[in-house]
Amino acid sequence: MEIPLYQIDAFTGRVFGGNPAAVCPLKSWLPDKTMQAIAAENNLSETAFFVPKGEDYDLRWFTPAVEVDLCGHATLATGALVLSKLAPSRSSARFHTASGVLEVLKDGDWFAMDFPSWEAKPAKSTSVAVALGRAPIELLSNRRDYLAVFEREADIRVMAPDFEKLGKLDRPGMIVTAPGDQVDFVSRFFAPGLGIQEDPVTGSAHCALTPYWSRRLGKATLNARQISARGGELVCEQRGERVIMRGRAAFYLEGTINV
Repeated sequence: MEIPLYQIDAFTGRVFGGNPAAVCPLKSWLPDKTMQAIAAENNLSETAFFVPKGEDYDLRWFTPAVEVDLCGHATLATGALVLSKLAPSRSSARFHTASGVLEVLKDGDWFAMDFPSWEAKPAKSTSVAVALGRAPIELLSNRRDYLAVFEREADIRVMAPDFEKLGKLDRPGMIVTAPGDQVDFVSRFFAPGLGIQEDPVTGSAHCALTPYWSRRLGKATLNARQISARGGELVCEQRGERVIMRGRAAFYLEGTINV
């Protein structure tokens, strides 16, 4: 069987930046084991698979190790593929997912995603500071991840966590964040429990980062930067129980895989 494969760098306007996602358009679902094997073979933080659902699409995401219930950068990549190449006359695309209906809208050279807002609540864990190598000034958690807040951007840049210890925490994802020197806030995201040591740019993390920084800074629209080695930029807007994330996408590869 031949399956189309695209590799798209999300949350960046240039190739070799942002977060690379593999995207496979399907006519119908493959067996779960096959999709997981394709994601492992791709060896990117996420591979997205989608099938038509009337005028909309069903969308699923796989890391090299597991299926996840929400992924921002692979959703942006999938939306960019639909709106730029597969259905360029359309201005928006709706995806039915494990996290509800997610919409991607074309916004000039950018793509705007409508995602859920995840409020983070205060948390306690002595293991977090040990795994990160330093204690945050504030520790919170949301429905999936820890959110560790630090004083300065430099604290985030130099962080070198113990991935083995991170992988043993009771939450699979670790968001670290601080005020930015040139943007409203910066972050990094570690998820060894999901088969990803460090994710280059993480849309789902901004479901929690946006309400936190919106409340702390007293503003609805925020400029954000994820300061991984590849780096990426987002514009995030808090809208009640939803978060609007804007990012760009760069097409890197188009081909066919055989399974």
